[in-house]
Amino acid sequence: MPTPVALAPPSDTATTTPLNRAATKAFIPTAAKAPLPETNQPLTTTLASAPGVPTRPSPRNTRWHLSRWITCAVANRERGMSTAEYAVGTIAACAFAAILFKVVSSPEVQEMLKSLIDRALKTTG
Repeated sequence: MPTPVALAPPSDTATTTPLNRAATKAFIPTAAKAPLPETNQPLTTTLASAPGVPTRPSPRNTRWHLSRWITCAVANRERGMSTAEYAVGTIAACAFAAILFKVVSSPEVQEMLKSLIDRALKTTG
């Protein structure tokens, strides 16, 4: 049975913001360093019967890469949401502008606005 791999917060503090580090620590309170593969260990191995043909990565490397991917996903989970929020806000603003244009350009509202302006000009001058 494989040993569970603990998720670790991003170790590169130069590329993470304090907000991301704080969110990561809050999301993973007992974060521990994930085991790193040996530096001289290749990511893939080759079959003896087919030299030069890589096989699947070892389970240890797969767990390490998955752990790193999850760590980055947790640290950067808010990235990209502002684009979606701006898109929804823009669509809502356009819909509101279209409704407002229809209301203001209707003959009844134009007549009311005209009478309001006429009354305002008569009282001042």
